[in-house]
Amino acid sequence: MKHELLAAIDLGSNSFRLQIARAQGDQIYPLDGFKEAVRLAAGLNDKKLLDAESQQRGLDALRLFGERLRGFDPTRVRAVATNTLRVAKNATSFLQKAEEALGFPIEVIAGREEARLIYIGIAHSIPNPGNQQLAVDIGGGSTEFIIGKKFQPKALESLYMGCVSYSNLYFPDGQIDKRGMKAAVLAARREIEIIAHDYSVLGWDEAVGSSGTAKAIADIIQLNGFGDGAITRDGMEHLKQAMLRAGRLDALQLAGLRADRLPVLAGGLAIMIAVFEAFNLQRMIYADGALRLGVLYDLLGRYNHHDQRDTTVEAFQRRYEVERAQAERVTDTALALYQQLRPDADLNDDAEAHYLCWAARLHEIGVSIAHSGYHKHSAYILSNADMPGFSRMDQARITRLVQAHRGKLERVQQLHMEASDWQLVLCLRLSALLHRAREPQRNLKLDLHTTTQGFVLGVDADWLEANPLTFAALNDEIRQWKSIGIEFRLDMRVASRVA
Repeated sequence: MKHELLAAIDLGSNSFRLQIARAQGDQIYPLDGFKEAVRLAAGLNDKKLLDAESQQRGLDALRLFGERLRGFDPTRVRAVATNTLRVAKNATSFLQKAEEALGFPIEVIAGREEARLIYIGIAHSIPNPGNQQLAVDIGGGSTEFIIGKKFQPKALESLYMGCVSYSNLYFPDGQIDKRGMKAAVLAARREIEIIAHDYSVLGWDEAVGSSGTAKAIADIIQLNGFGDGAITRDGMEHLKQAMLRAGRLDALQLAGLRADRLPVLAGGLAIMIAVFEAFNLQRMIYADGALRLGVLYDLLGRYNHHDQRDTTVEAFQRRYEVERAQAERVTDTALALYQQLRPDADLNDDAEAHYLCWAARLHEIGVSIAHSGYHKHSAYILSNADMPGFSRMDQARITRLVQAHRGKLERVQQLHMEASDWQLVLCLRLSALLHRAREPQRNLKLDLHTTTQGFVLGVDADWLEANPLTFAALNDEIRQWKSIGIEFRLDMRVASRVA
């Protein structure tokens, strides 16, 4: 395959989509796209478990996508999963089968991260991103609200309401009546009230809708003479009355009404009416770009070394007043040790090295709460904060590394560590230990390598004798690793300089 190709997969609550594009400079040019109406959210029961039928529809779609993506460089493919897989209790077992079917990792992203990516896509597809936008994306299981300007979001929110869930709840079996429509609009208004005031204070120049519901409403309004193609209150009133007159979805006869959109149209329309009422909107334009395009631009940024995750780490360091010099000392030594374990790794492109670097730079953010047990405070912040650019799995992994960088390793075993995490944990623990005095170790020589049972650290015997506190800490580290069945021992000799 050509190296400039990128691919984004969106595992939405209503549809699974694949977008393939060509990257040229800082621009994305879509080449090929696929959509499968999986309706995953429809298979979510009242116990928040995905049924077998919806899972199978999803796996069938991903196998089709996987065939198209054969030969793609894994670093140029990003698959993201949204609301249904955020809330499904059996999401983990489904995702294991889904990754096998697709052939690439799948990230479950948080609601605000979904909103950020949606806005990136919208901002790259509207004629004047310099205007302040109120962007609304009604998905199958959640609706994202963004206020942004010039490619930068100012407010991000994801509310737990979507066209699939509302259609199932308020319009069962395709029945449409005034009572169900009123109840659905009122329920959506209650959800939106949470954010309406703050968003109104920020204000906007124009409202923009994206994704399937907005496109379906805009198309139906235009093709049936209800308006000029924009989404308007009057146009939606005409559509609502047509639906009420039909009484059932399968009796609805309107130009532009697609079969795959029909089962979820009523729920989507109710949410859109509530959006217009809550924000006192009269008109909304449709933007073709949304989550998939945002994922592609975010992926392009990573490839061009403009990674949003680096920006987020920098912001967290500022917010929690991290001592930068100490963070960089720990980072540099941790990466040097990792390079000894992985001598062939390119630290600029190695994914494991990136996780180690982020964890090292954030390991002390919990000091802003209290020094005692600060690693636990750091882990709590990282586990619960919104971290733009990071998937839930990314965030969980960094949390594990930070929590494991000091203290008892027996407790760390309960964190479901990946096999490759242990090398990163060792590098981070040793680096934090060696820089406990918060000074560079200019004359320290180390050599770290693996054995069949674990790890060996080569260290200068004279240096250890001159630093008894560190020697004692390293001996305690030996005991900690032994407690979880991994060998860590010292080889007291002179080795290559790394710190």
